[in-house]
Amino acid sequence: MSSNDSERRVVSGMRPTGRLHIAHYHGVLKNWIRLQHEYDCFFFVADWHALTTHYQEPGDIEQFTLDTVIDWLAAGISPGSCTVFVQSRVPEHAELHLLLSMVTPKSWLERVPSYKDQITRLQDFDLDTYGFLGYPVLQSADILVYRAGNVPVGADQVAHVELSREIARRFNHIYGREPQFEELAEAAIKKMGRKPARLYGKARKDYVERGDTEALERARALLAEQQNLSIGDRERLFGYLEGGGRIILPEPQALLTDSSKVPGLDGEKMSKSQNNTLRLREDPVVVEQKIRTMQTDPNRVRRNDPGEPGKCPVFELHEIYSDQDIKDWVADGCRSAGIGCVDCKVPLIDAINEEQSQFIERAEQFENNPDLVRSIIIEGSEAARDVARETLDDVRSAIGISYR
Repeated sequence: MSSNDSERRVVSGMRPTGRLHIAHYHGVLKNWIRLQHEYDCFFFVADWHALTTHYQEPGDIEQFTLDTVIDWLAAGISPGSCTVFVQSRVPEHAELHLLLSMVTPKSWLERVPSYKDQITRLQDFDLDTYGFLGYPVLQSADILVYRAGNVPVGADQVAHVELSREIARRFNHIYGREPQFEELAEAAIKKMGRKPARLYGKARKDYVERGDTEALERARALLAEQQNLSIGDRERLFGYLEGGGRIILPEPQALLTDSSKVPGLDGEKMSKSQNNTLRLREDPVVVEQKIRTMQTDPNRVRRNDPGEPGKCPVFELHEIYSDQDIKDWVADGCRSAGIGCVDCKVPLIDAINEEQSQFIERAEQFENNPDLVRSIIIEGSEAARDVARETLDDVRSAIGISYR
C-alpha cells in the first residue's frame, strides 16, 4: 500500500460498554457516517480494549458488542460503505501490538495523559497491569495494522495519535534500513524519467539541507503521480525524501472532528457511569419522561422567574435538535419568563423522538435477526484481516522473521 493510498484510509474504534446514547451519536457516529462516503473506512468494536479495565468481569462483552454494532447500523453506518468488524476477530492486531511493544520505551507509555488520569478516576478497578499500561501500544497497532493515514478524534485524543506516529517513526527508523537502501533509492529515481527525477532531486535537497517543507510536499505530490514505479520503489522514495529508510508503517494524522456537546439529564457530561443518559432507540414514552424531569436553569425556581438559556442544559439540547425559530422562541421566552420550562421541553421531546424513530425503524431487522448482525461482523472481520495480513507480512519481513 502506498503512502498516498494511506491518506485515503480512516480507522476508528469504540469499546463495547452496552447500548449507546445520543452523545455517542452526535459526538462520534454522525461523523463516521459522513466519513464512510469520503474515505476507505474501518470501524471496529474494541473488545480487547474493554478488557484493559474490565478483565475481572468480561461476561457482558459479547452481548455489548452485538448491541454496539446494532446501534451503529441503526444510526446509519453501512457495511456496504465501510468495513465493520470486531477487534478480537483480527488476531493481527495482537501480533503487531506484541512486535511494537518490543521497540516502545516504557517512559512513552507512562507519560500518556490519560494513563494517570484514568488511574485516579477509576479507583474501583485494579489497573496495575501490563495490559492497562500497554493499551496505547495496542491502540497504535489498531491504527498501524491498516496503515491508516487518518484517525478521527476530538482534541482530547490527539496525544494518542501522536504516540502512534512516534511508534511508527521509531519502527521505521529501526527496521526500514534495507541493505543497499540508498543504491535502491537512486535506481528508483532513474525510473522516474529525466525531468521528474531532476525535480525530485532538487526538492529532496531543499528539504534535507534547508528544511523546506513546501519542497517536501512538492516531492510527495510528484511521487504520487508516478505510474511507472512499483509500490516498493515508491515507498523507498517517500522514505528517502526525509533522509530515512523505507516507510513500512505510515505515520497517521489526527483528523480533528467537531462534535456537539451533549449534556446528561443532570446537566453533567452524559455518561453511563453517571446514569444520566438518553439511549439511542429509546422508547418515545421514556424520552418524554426523561426530558420532562431533566434539570433546567437552577435560578428558575418559580414559573414567573426569568432564566438564562446559557445556564440551562435543556437549551444545550435545543442547540443540537432545534431550528433557529424554536431556539429564538425558547431563549426569549426563558429570559422574559413568557414560557415555563415544561413549555420549552415540548418541541425538544418531539425533535428527539423524530430522530429516534429512524433509529428504531432501522434497528428492527437486526434485533429480530441477530444472525444477520453476526454475518456482518464475520464478513467485515475477514475483510479487515485480509488487509492486516499484508501489513504483518511486510512487518515480519522487515524485522527478519518471515521464515519464507
